[in-house]
Amino acid sequence: MKILMSFKPRALMQYALVTTVFVAAVNAQAQSIVVASTTSTEQSGLFSYLLPEFKKASGIDVKVVALGTGQALDMGRRGDADVLFVHDQVAEEKIVADGFAVKRYPVMYNDFVLIGPASDPAKARGNDIVEALKKLSTTNTAFISRGDKSGTHAAELRFWKLSGMSDAKGSGYKECGCGMGPALNIASSSGAYVLADRGTWLNFKNRGEMAVLVEGDNRLFNQYGVMLVNPAKHPHVKAADGQKFVDWVVSAPGQAVIAGYKIGGEQLFFPNAGK
Repeated sequence: MKILMSFKPRALMQYALVTTVFVAAVNAQAQSIVVASTTSTEQSGLFSYLLPEFKKASGIDVKVVALGTGQALDMGRRGDADVLFVHDQVAEEKIVADGFAVKRYPVMYNDFVLIGPASDPAKARGNDIVEALKKLSTTNTAFISRGDKSGTHAAELRFWKLSGMSDAKGSGYKECGCGMGPALNIASSSGAYVLADRGTWLNFKNRGEMAVLVEGDNRLFNQYGVMLVNPAKHPHVKAADGQKFVDWVVSAPGQAVIAGYKIGGEQLFFPNAGK
């Protein structure tokens, strides 16, 4: 009996240790969320700057899955993410209306730019994206489209429609079905034109002879929104922690972090929560 009793405290200590480790592991798992976002927020470097500040403020880890906006929204529909951080307002409002996201919050903006060879063989340079696309079409100039149902791709298609050239983009038009960074790489290596978000362009290193050719057109405005995936549709969504992220990025501290992200002294995103 004495021998059995001598082992009892050790067994209790081992049990307590295992229980503590298990509880810690469960808590650690609970203190993390998945954010489905655009390639532009990832490849511009914004999240590398933003998420450590959110972790300091909340203790919550964020795993980012960077996809085209259309694919990111599909993740929300399937319940494979807790939060959506994207840039296609029409599609964002639809996913809320369909009940797959709780509420859309505007969070920040920048703009789209048309990138091309600095020599500008199509003579597209200026501040009118519609006229620029008409010139690319009529001259059969090489143009790389994301072709991936991203927010940038959706914007590009809107501009082609406005140009009246949706069905006659020219023989130089090619879809890569890829993210913003790879599309810029293809354009740079082949001397083609490409529509890009300014943030990714400013963080892009392989520019070669490429330059911004069209900017300043009000139609190039690029708004980002953030939304919690609806836990009523997907009960496993980490609603409390996801909402903490949403609330933080639209709060004054989160907005200040977004405004503070710069490359070469140039601000990449402009906060506009609540506007």
